[in-house]
Amino acid sequence: MADARYIELRGITKKFGAVVANDGVCLDVARGEILALLGENGSGKSTLVNMLSGIYAPDSGSIYIDGRETVFSSPADAIRAGIGMVHQHFKLVPVMTAQENVSVGEKAGLFVRFARVREKMYQIEKKYGLVINPEKKVYNMSVGEKQTLEILKVLYRGANVLILDEPTAVLTPQETAQLFQILGKMKEQGCAIIIITHKLNEVMEISDRVTVLRKGKSVGTVLTAGTTPRELTELMVGGPINLEIQRESVTRTAEPMLAVQGLTLADDEGVTVLDGMDFDLYGGEILGVAGIAGSGQKELCETIAGLIDPHRGSVRFLGEELRGLSPRAIIKKGISMSFIPEDRLGMGLVAGMDITDNILLKSYNHTKGFFVDRAEGRRDAEKIVSHYGIATPSVHHVVKKLSGGNIQKVLLGREIEQNPKLLITAYPVRGLDIGASTTIYDMLNAQKKRGVAILFIGEDLDVLMALSDRIMVIHAGAVMGIVDPSRVSKEDIGLMMLGSRGNPDASGNPDTSGNPGGAAREALK
Repeated sequence: MADARYIELRGITKKFGAVVANDGVCLDVARGEILALLGENGSGKSTLVNMLSGIYAPDSGSIYIDGRETVFSSPADAIRAGIGMVHQHFKLVPVMTAQENVSVGEKAGLFVRFARVREKMYQIEKKYGLVINPEKKVYNMSVGEKQTLEILKVLYRGANVLILDEPTAVLTPQETAQLFQILGKMKEQGCAIIIITHKLNEVMEISDRVTVLRKGKSVGTVLTAGTTPRELTELMVGGPINLEIQRESVTRTAEPMLAVQGLTLADDEGVTVLDGMDFDLYGGEILGVAGIAGSGQKELCETIAGLIDPHRGSVRFLGEELRGLSPRAIIKKGISMSFIPEDRLGMGLVAGMDITDNILLKSYNHTKGFFVDRAEGRRDAEKIVSHYGIATPSVHHVVKKLSGGNIQKVLLGREIEQNPKLLITAYPVRGLDIGASTTIYDMLNAQKKRGVAILFIGEDLDVLMALSDRIMVIHAGAVMGIVDPSRVSKEDIGLMMLGSRGNPDASGNPDTSGNPGGAAREALK
């Protein structure tokens, strides 16, 4: 690793109205170094790298590149200075090929350009160990291929500083390992790399140093080799926090609460998104669902919840068929089910309404007479705010103005207060920091102890393996296997996520493995 600072930020301050996003932040990264940038949600990480990539301009402070003070007026200025950013949500055109995405914005003759583009792509691939088909359309690519293409795109434009925002959020373990190989090669070639991530195990594996932000300020920079995940967490939150995810030992119900058989669904274009799914879910257990993005997770949840009518198959709750029932019909039949959707503010809550009104959304069907009892709704909202530790000025605060963690607590609290027997959760901790995530895990475990059957759609395999009693792995809408997390590795699950059938010896089915609850595992986000 080189000693000279190639990128240096000194005293960076940025305000949005009365909110101070960055307050005198200092950061530096050398050529041939990987710097991890850590912090809870709202700590100022994204604002800081957005200034480094030319999206925002700092109110005060300076940015230096190779010792020279630099001012960016636009992202184009940052690109010309050799700074490239790969966002968490890819900025690719799905209907274009790899070479078309890479060369967007170039001005040259069409046929000459693509011959030159392919040659330049080949040289970059050879230098950094990237592999991508230049003529492959983005919509046919895996998530890992899209990630590779995003990196190739910024390297094609001359970047020698790479910023990655949550680069492994939706990657399998195999894709993550491949990404880290690429980053290691780039480091060897002298690139400066900044990674934003919540996953402390990956920070320890890939980074050389770590800079931690808290409430908009830089609170420390440490050598990765000289620290621990616990020390980094304490820097982030300002005090001790328990990193251990407890898997509660609970006796399951003898019979499944939810029985799904042959569940099949095709989308509007005739593409199969659920392919003959079979599984059971018992009371007092958490069944985790692992799969690469777009494997049918969303459709599975919405089909069980009555939002989508499948083409074939059966969904039974305590023996009663749910297929063909709308959410309202399910409620009218007295079926005790709660659904935490992936889209919190689009499907779960109404962003422009306050907490009280969002709580009332789930109770208006039970109201006697023509009028909603807002006083009772307010009392319910106050109870949820108090019980789940929701940080808000009042229950009349508009939901969209809450932090991501508090929004999720409102949604989960509202659904839990319905006393469900079946709880479906889709990515309940996506985008949340360690503190908020830990609260959500505790809430799920509390429901499990009550005997609730929980379907937990997740994307962090460490968390899935620590929290779940069994894990159902899906690929392209089909069940690859249901496994006991104590009898398989992350790599085994990763292969199943890519389409490999599970090992029967690792089965998590009740008739072969008994109650898989037991010892806690430590899972680092």
